[in-house]
Amino acid sequence: MGSGQWIMEKRSSLRNDSFSRDNDNVPETGCLSIIVLGASGDLAKKKTFPALFNLYRQGFLQSNEVHIFGYARTKISDDELRNRIRGYLINDKSAPGQSEQVSEFLQLIKYVSGSYDTEEGFQLLDKEISAHESSKNSLEGSSRRLFYFALPPSVYPSVSRMIKKCCMNRSDLGGWTRIVVEKPFGKDLDSSEKLSAQIGELFEEPQIYRIDHYLGKELVQNLLVLRFANRMFLPLWNRDNIDNVQIVFREDFGTEGRGGYFDEYGIIRDIIQNHLLQVLCLVAMEKPVSLKPEHIRDEKVKVLQSVLPIKDEEVVLGQYDGYRDDPTVPDHSNTPTFATAVLRIHNERWEGVPFILKAGKALNSRKAEIRVQFKDVPGDIFKCKKQGRNEFVIRLQPSEAMYMKLTVKQPGLEMSTAQSELDLSYRQRYQGVTIPEAYERLILDTIRGDQQHFVRRDELKAAWEIFTPLLHRIDDGEMKPLPYKPGSRGPAEADELLSKVGYVQTHGYIWIPPTL
Repeated sequence: MGSGQWIMEKRSSLRNDSFSRDNDNVPETGCLSIIVLGASGDLAKKKTFPALFNLYRQGFLQSNEVHIFGYARTKISDDELRNRIRGYLINDKSAPGQSEQVSEFLQLIKYVSGSYDTEEGFQLLDKEISAHESSKNSLEGSSRRLFYFALPPSVYPSVSRMIKKCCMNRSDLGGWTRIVVEKPFGKDLDSSEKLSAQIGELFEEPQIYRIDHYLGKELVQNLLVLRFANRMFLPLWNRDNIDNVQIVFREDFGTEGRGGYFDEYGIIRDIIQNHLLQVLCLVAMEKPVSLKPEHIRDEKVKVLQSVLPIKDEEVVLGQYDGYRDDPTVPDHSNTPTFATAVLRIHNERWEGVPFILKAGKALNSRKAEIRVQFKDVPGDIFKCKKQGRNEFVIRLQPSEAMYMKLTVKQPGLEMSTAQSELDLSYRQRYQGVTIPEAYERLILDTIRGDQQHFVRRDELKAAWEIFTPLLHRIDDGEMKPLPYKPGSRGPAEADELLSKVGYVQTHGYIWIPPTL
């Protein structure tokens, strides 16, 4: 089954937003306008436009109904924007017909230049969108407008006001207006709530899509299926059998030119408070009543509201040597580039199980994974405790895979044991299947009105409530990051914390991705 067919079959029912709740029987046949705000920036060039091209290439965006508008302050022509993004669209120059497809796609893009806080530019944008809708003979009120904010959060409020005032689809005959906002959603609870209130005054919650691209990753999307469609996991997934859970994000490079931006946020705001916490919700949540987006998001909020305050002694911060050599980073920066934090969920299923969230830059490897470590086997007659525990590992990137670490008998005449694995490596098992990029899935979900993999306002608030006290102590200099060498595992104190809360490292075993 191809990736396009997989996506089509996965969404069997769609939810309409507030502009079409009274018109559930009206098919979405109006033309579609996708407006990329911040079109000349890196995010748009590297992620947004390539995702739109891949959706077009797979047939999800039809040239007879869709038009794409770029909007930014930079004064360039349509062709200049097209030339800027062309190189990011061709990922396989040998693929037959791809160059032709790129050219066809680029002709769907029109550029409008304007300010983010004045009406003139947005009135011109609305005029261009309306002209497109008229050219497609779209029934008035049936048109769909999707605004993608590839912008810094500081301009979200002004851009939202301009869209509301100048660019809305002004009827509810099956049409809609939706906005997609990128993280970071504020820097702490107060700033996040202020931003949510400003946008919430202009748009209803079903119109707002807060994108966290981790929720679009293949293995993250598989979590609900793994947990709730397989009988073997149901009795095991609790505090009686699981000793600890690690959710890890590691990069083998530093900030590399992004030091000034990164220093405003740090590794906790950049990775842990959003990406890793979202994964924790899917690992720890209870079974939802159904697969309807609101039922799933209800369970995620319950998990976040059950997290106890983080203890200072269960946090290790680090900053790699050389980070402050970046001229855009302050000489006395207290910003962590590494953090390990232990979260504890106060409910019947997870009481006493540490959830270890760990993220860092300039480490010895690049990967993101979930590692569920089970308790020791009682009455260990094979004396294999020293070899390590059973673990269920979900490798999110790179080399997507899931594998179960087991103790098995080594081949031979002796009764000796060793660690091995039951392995589902995607590259080997699903040969010829292209795994869609996260942004492709999430933009398609937005067009379809499916908010399952987007962050709801109360969910965002609960997430910030967990980390804001810790972040304020770091910002105030009360907690200092420990130095660590680039290319290491991070501060040694982080491994000591893992051992203290019960994680048992397996020695002498390395998972090797299977080759084709």
